Amino acid sequence: MYQLIKNEGTARRGRFETVHGIVQTPAFMNVGTSAAIKGGISSYDLVDLKCQVELCNTYHLHVRPGDELIRRLGGLHKFMGWERPILTDSGGFQVFSLAKLRKIDEEGVTFSSHVDGKRIFMSPEISMQIQSNLGSTIAMAFDECVENPSTREYSARSCARTTRWLIRCKEEMARLNSLSETINPYQMLFGINQGCVYDDLRIEHMKEIAELDLDGYAIGGLAVGEPAEDMYRIISSVEPHMPANKPRYLMGVGTPGNIIEAVSRGVDLFDCVMPSRNARHGHLNTWSGIRNIMNAKYAEDLSPIDPDCGCPTCQRHSRAYLRHLFKANELLAMRLAVMHNLYFYNTLMERIREALDNGTFKEFHDQYVELLDTRI
Repeated sequence: MYQLIKNEGTARRGRFETVHGIVQTPAFMNVGTSAAIKGGISSYDLVDLKCQVELCNTYHLHVRPGDELIRRLGGLHKFMGWERPILTDSGGFQVFSLAKLRKIDEEGVTFSSHVDGKRIFMSPEISMQIQSNLGSTIAMAFDECVENPSTREYSARSCARTTRWLIRCKEEMARLNSLSETINPYQMLFGINQGCVYDDLRIEHMKEIAELDLDGYAIGGLAVGEPAEDMYRIISSVEPHMPANKPRYLMGVGTPGNIIEAVSRGVDLFDCVMPSRNARHGHLNTWSGIRNIMNAKYAEDLSPIDPDCGCPTCQRHSRAYLRHLFKANELLAMRLAVMHNLYFYNTLMERIREALDNGTFKEFHDQYVELLDTRI
């Protein structure tokens, strides 16, 4: 259940109640694709890093170790030692981005596993069954992710198919949640808005899926290479048609500046591999901008990555030490860097919530929206 606490302009401050705990929104979901954050971060670390929701990947866990195995072991929460909410994406994006060979029809998609080439069939029903086996808090609907750019004609056909698939997802989830052996009979379903970069298709599709009265709604198919201005325009076009009493999720976004801009346009939830991926290459977020810890100027710098950061890395280690670890190819470099970036992102959301609580979000936006994406 989502409670809208207050607005500042279009920006929303909310509270999202789930069977695995309450999520204060806006919130960033930390991406643990295969039930782990890349960079040596455990579920227990995530608690200290202020993570509220972890995102795991349906397709990857289906391929390895197998959703049936996870089910036998008590579900994903028990498997990975994480008690807070988990969102599982449907596998749709991976099917369309990883599979070199795929065949789409009304029933679903046939494609080759990126691991061993084995043929896999994924449909709305199968995606729901896999996510039910995982027992996640929130399951994402199985949708068609079109290439960007795509023709208007194909985008329109794809939207219609995504709606038909969404209806099948809802029906299958209702069936699964009614079974006595289901791990999480309170599993929620979020629908996904598609329509490429065509505003009218986006709006029409959002109106259609809003009528299905789902637990939440996502904007998908963005952050795939289109200019940021297109993304912001589409969010602003779709937002008035998204139910105000349901959480809104912008999939795969993004930089701190992207997040601040999207919050100002009414988005509640975000996820992105960017903070952990960038950290593993030595690119670290700070309240003064992005720092490349590989730079020679940090070789003798005993300062923390960011003097304004309270993360375990900044409290204990220097820029010089972290740079040394990267140069020496020590695994600890990635762990300490990822811990810092995730803590930064979760603190960013905390400060956004505080600004909304205090009615000062516009000032926060103006101070940080460009600064945080600037390279030092």
